[in-house]
Amino acid sequence: MVNKIVRAWVDGWVVSRGAAPPVVEPWGCTVDVGQAEHVTRHVLGATGDEVEEATVRKVADAVTGAGVWLKVFAEPSRVGPWLGDGWWVDPEPGFLMSTRLTGEPAAPVPDGYRVRTWSRGGVIRVLVTAADGSWAARGQIAPTGATAVADQIETAPAHRRRGLGRFVMRTLARAAVDRGAETGVLGATPEGRTLYESLGWQVDAELTSAKFTGRAGGA
Repeated sequence: MVNKIVRAWVDGWVVSRGAAPPVVEPWGCTVDVGQAEHVTRHVLGATGDEVEEATVRKVADAVTGAGVWLKVFAEPSRVGPWLGDGWWVDPEPGFLMSTRLTGEPAAPVPDGYRVRTWSRGGVIRVLVTAADGSWAARGQIAPTGATAVADQIETAPAHRRRGLGRFVMRTLARAAVDRGAETGVLGATPEGRTLYESLGWQVDAELTSAKFTGRAGGA
């Protein structure tokens, strides 16, 4: 069975990225993304101690085409040895995180910055630009009923440590609550985790990302 938070993340991610609707598998979900370096992704439904080596090996061994990604909710040091030749494993762990959305309004954006918020295709986006019009921070969120997935939260290096990430996250959360969402879900990097935990998000599971690059000799 697919963990509830994992399924919420998949459902929101496909809306956020404009991917194909997920296909439910006995072990999780398959999502067609349609990009040259990200053709398809397989997302296993189990998390933590419930992740089984036999299942991971079965799904990975069935992959034959380059550009297919595998998402497993366990630490890379545990998952990596289970994958065969041709798999690149991101050594940096990701984190599946969630929070109860409160809709707390964001503090005003710092002086000198401009903010634009818009919605298209069910995705709410926030863009923060500097005084010269250059990109400073951005993010988006995809509400899918009671849950909403925050995605692609970024702050330009020159504009970090000015509260822009917090501003973007709170603006997105408020917009999602206004559309009926109660729970926020996201996939975080180690750097992003620090920001999200400061805003009350919690880690539900570690996340390993692996990409199939092709076996030697085309086997």
